[in-house]
Amino acid sequence: MNILITGAAGFVGKNLAAALQCIKDGKDRTRPALSIGELYLYDIDSPKELLEQACQKADFVFNLAGVNRPQNPAEFMEGNFGFASTLLDTLKKYQNTCPVVLSSSIQATCIGRYDSDYGRSKKAGEELFFQYAEETDAKVLVYRFPNLFGKWCRPNYNSAVATFCNNTANDLPITVNDPAIELELLYIDDLVDEMLDALEGKEHHCEFDGIQTVLQEGGRYCAAPITHRVTLGEIVDLLEQFKAQPQTLMMPEIPHNSFAKKLYSTYLSYLPKEKVSFPLKMNGDERGSFTELLRTPKCGQISVNISKPGITKGQHWHHTKWEFFIVVSGRGLIQMRKIGSEEVLNFEVSGEKIEAVHMLPGYTHNIINLSETEDLVTVMWANELFDPNKPDTFFEVVE
Repeated sequence: MNILITGAAGFVGKNLAAALQCIKDGKDRTRPALSIGELYLYDIDSPKELLEQACQKADFVFNLAGVNRPQNPAEFMEGNFGFASTLLDTLKKYQNTCPVVLSSSIQATCIGRYDSDYGRSKKAGEELFFQYAEETDAKVLVYRFPNLFGKWCRPNYNSAVATFCNNTANDLPITVNDPAIELELLYIDDLVDEMLDALEGKEHHCEFDGIQTVLQEGGRYCAAPITHRVTLGEIVDLLEQFKAQPQTLMMPEIPHNSFAKKLYSTYLSYLPKEKVSFPLKMNGDERGSFTELLRTPKCGQISVNISKPGITKGQHWHHTKWEFFIVVSGRGLIQMRKIGSEEVLNFEVSGEKIEAVHMLPGYTHNIINLSETEDLVTVMWANELFDPNKPDTFFEVVE
């Protein structure tokens, strides 16, 4: 399948092109039904001959080209309607009736209530495509995108989320006049998934109730099925938590497919080089060191413990707290004894055979570095955050 992407250098175009290239190269095998041939990536600086060649040979067209913030408002119509007309005329020239996707905007839904040059130009482009479908019987899929966000989105342009992420990551100020304002947001990977569905003939159709998207089989328009409704205040609060994570080590809750998870990935894509790595506090003495790596609101914390040769650490027990000890380098012995019992449980552990050992509640335990020359490195997970006011840790030797 030969695919033409117009606006290929833009935010959506770059992400879609990268996804298609991964499928073409066999790096992404999640779409076995898709066989990608030529990718024609056309943008405003591309030679006109490329558009001619692509319109002649394409089996599918994504028209993502558009104008968002021109110096002259008249350029809205020229960029969002004029180029669309050129594209469709070129397809007609070669009698190519392959499926065509148009990226429109929910602002086209607002015509008649609060008009804008941008919305009018998008609406005109939509009607042009629907007319083209009637004239040629070509399959036309018109998507009205809400606010988009994700990696590679240009800040200080037409995405508040991109601007907020960029400015927060780079210690620049952001302005929020009304934190209660709610946005409908579409994450770039969810959008790309929908574009790939469209390539497979599995696009999602919709209609609009005001500016609300309602998925509806047989609807005139198309939409990505997953969007998020979030207030500006919620976005800013999350970004402040992400920014503080290197100091607090607290990882906010980021459930699967949640807005928080997608926003965190977006935020990280704007980090400057000097923030990509950050130091951790190593608590060291003659026995070795102990370093907290990560804290979570509901799932405890992760640390790394380094024991010098011949050193024994631990020798304590907990009422409720429990842990995993995972030796990743060196050779050691983990010992446990139930309080009130004399039986000692011994577990030899090694970085050559990585395994997790439970530190059981009500069992005093230790870990011994058996090597005379090498450090013992152990990753430790505790089921709760350490609370100095209630440490639930009581000294008692194992044997």
